[in-house]
Amino acid sequence: MAVSLALIVMAGLLGDVLFRRLKLPGLLGMLLAGVLVGPHVLDFLAPDMAQVSGDFRMIALIVILLRAGFELRRDTLNRVGSAAITMSCVPALLEIGAVTLLAPPLLGLTWLEAAILGCILGAVSPAVVVPLMIEFMERGKGADKGIPTLVLAASSLDDVFVIVIFTILMGVAGGGAVNWLWHLGSIPVSITLGIISGLVPGYLLYRLFRRYDLKPPRRTIIVLGTAIGLMWLEQTLQGIVPVAGLLGVMAIGFIILEKEESIAHIISGKLKKLWVFAELLLFVLVGAQVDITVAWNAGFAGAVVILFGLFFRSIGTYISLAGTDLDWREKLFSVVAYIPKATVQAAIGAVPLAAGLPGGQVILAVAVLSIIITAPIGAIGIKILGEKILAEGRRPIYRFKDLRERLGLPRVGERVKNRLEGTVWKVIEEREIWHNDTPPGSTAMPAITVRLWCPGENQMPGTGPTQTLNFTPLDTPFDRDWEIVYGQN
Repeated sequence: MAVSLALIVMAGLLGDVLFRRLKLPGLLGMLLAGVLVGPHVLDFLAPDMAQVSGDFRMIALIVILLRAGFELRRDTLNRVGSAAITMSCVPALLEIGAVTLLAPPLLGLTWLEAAILGCILGAVSPAVVVPLMIEFMERGKGADKGIPTLVLAASSLDDVFVIVIFTILMGVAGGGAVNWLWHLGSIPVSITLGIISGLVPGYLLYRLFRRYDLKPPRRTIIVLGTAIGLMWLEQTLQGIVPVAGLLGVMAIGFIILEKEESIAHIISGKLKKLWVFAELLLFVLVGAQVDITVAWNAGFAGAVVILFGLFFRSIGTYISLAGTDLDWREKLFSVVAYIPKATVQAAIGAVPLAAGLPGGQVILAVAVLSIIITAPIGAIGIKILGEKILAEGRRPIYRFKDLRERLGLPRVGERVKNRLEGTVWKVIEEREIWHNDTPPGSTAMPAITVRLWCPGENQMPGTGPTQTLNFTPLDTPFDRDWEIVYGQN
């Protein structure tokens, strides 16, 4: 399996580089690399890789959802909350309805099988959407209206809604008694418990990190381990109590950001580095699940059903945004951002076939074809429209993030040591400023001002020497003259 991991990394990196040079999203290159090295084309991956592929993909998805949580701000969520709730169900319902109407005459499915297919196609892919939205959020694109946050939150809720409907219909297809009210009621219960299951451990982690000055890699590992445990809890309670674990994962990052922004940014920076490897795993392994032969069997009729469903989904998305302050171009971006399908379709596309449904093979073929059609179109559309439509924030946060990461600057609450004098100082304040106070895009230069306090023995806060350091893109890295120290309370 070690050789397979090396192959995944090398093939994924090559696909990423090639597609970026073509001005296309790198994740498409990773998906294509996965298709090529997967068991359905060249079959270069070891058989035991298939047994752990699901776990690897889940861990990678957890990494990106944690990063999403560390970008969610309460004020932005308050602005987009109602629209996100509407977008989580209306577009999916219209797509499910459209597929249910068209699939029986074109694909020969029963009405129930067509509805099940509609549920499989109705789920947005968090693997494709979330990384692209985070990239825009980090750069401040669309931040004034919270558009990336809206799409990110709505797509997460959309998956919960669609999977519950899918579970209900599979129960009906199995011939067992199905409690419709229980399953429909489980949607808000699952969402609520999922959020609570993330907020509680997230708050405890915040208290832990405030109490003990752990090194950033250890904090990151603890957060990641907690998130993985949360997904295990969801699987353990499956069939007993519904818990939306993926929402809980994002809630962990949200509450830490809400309580201690400095700690949140440090952990988010480490997760960003970890995502470099996790991204390769996620998209290459998702691509490896795609069987080109099965997709080919869906034929022209399958493509028509998929596009017909997307048309009605787009109408639903546009309707959901009717009461917002988005203009028609921003609504168009949201429509396109709601197109990609990959993760959920790869995960549940084969479930009807495994359950013995007569139309299971056709359902699987259309599910695979939907990945091939919508993942590239959606990813390219998001990238192009996002660059052209989403407005820059008045003070783009990403410039300060880039500056902080490049210079390795400390956060409020951290202790630093002067390499020349050997004295230990504590960061008590930091400010992001623009020199000359001119608008972004002109000659303004971003800078970060850090204020330090040297705590002497038995010295109360607010007394003792302080100093202020100013850092611009022209300055040398912080660790040339200073060292961040850990383990001191």
